[in-house]
Amino acid sequence: MRILSLIASSTEIVCALGCGDQLVGRSHECDYPKWVSKLPVCTEPKFNTDGTSYEIDQRVKAIVQEGISVYRVDADLLRKLKPDVIVTQDQCEVCAVSLKDVEAAVCEIIPSRPKIVSLKTESLADLWRDIQKVAEALGIAEHGKILVTELKERMERVLSQGGRPTRANRSMNISSKPAVACIEWLDPLMAAGNWMPELVEMAGGVNLFGEAGKHSPWMTWEDLVKKDPDIILCLPCGWGIEKVRSEMAVLTERRGWAQLKAVRNKKVYLLDGNQYFNRPGPRLVESLEILAEIFHPEVFNFGFKGSGWVVF
Repeated sequence: MRILSLIASSTEIVCALGCGDQLVGRSHECDYPKWVSKLPVCTEPKFNTDGTSYEIDQRVKAIVQEGISVYRVDADLLRKLKPDVIVTQDQCEVCAVSLKDVEAAVCEIIPSRPKIVSLKTESLADLWRDIQKVAEALGIAEHGKILVTELKERMERVLSQGGRPTRANRSMNISSKPAVACIEWLDPLMAAGNWMPELVEMAGGVNLFGEAGKHSPWMTWEDLVKKDPDIILCLPCGWGIEKVRSEMAVLTERRGWAQLKAVRNKKVYLLDGNQYFNRPGPRLVESLEILAEIFHPEVFNFGFKGSGWVVF
């Protein structure tokens, strides 16, 4: 089977299912496992991705307001690759190539008529469903069930180790739960939604902004100051740690930054959102582990400090 994955998370899902050797193409954002970088790139953004968070936000908004797609699909390359299955998404037209982009490109493919699998992960329950959806499209439904079970069990082990309620453990050994603000974009400020509130709660924190299963909401500086979180996590969508660091002046120069509890207590963290938290794939398990060792270092140490997160 010839598989084309047009979102980074689905590439990871396909590989986790043991079908990476059947991938024939990828999106411009697919970079894990590392060897997928050798695959043909079938998409590209229609805007300059360099610049500040404000500049990128303005470019994307300008394109969206004109009713134009943010990304371009190479229909000629798709025709040459002759995929049997194309995996895309219809959750967010800003984050990755959308379903309508793929459908428009596929209409030009002759004579191939690949199966289009569109994912829409807005919560952990959606992730389990989407993994199964990919597995069924690839004809390995049982593999999907096994993978989902393994990922759930790994998350359960984190809960169990921390003494928080699981299906088999109802004790509560961790008494203090830090109030946490997850910042998914710096300028303008955006909180993390979708699966992130679930992960924060599972890791032993109290999520202050954003709702589980709902799109990431805009937030105001005044709201952040008013709630004065114990911990601030900066994990802008699509950015690695060093890119986040280079943009932190957007926050640190704001009035009241130095007085925030998290700042005074050195509880501001820069996270690799691009590789972990922004991708609804198998590595959301690692994302949970990262949060757990940040919130409760006295209990957890999975070894992600310095690679998945750093103290700002």
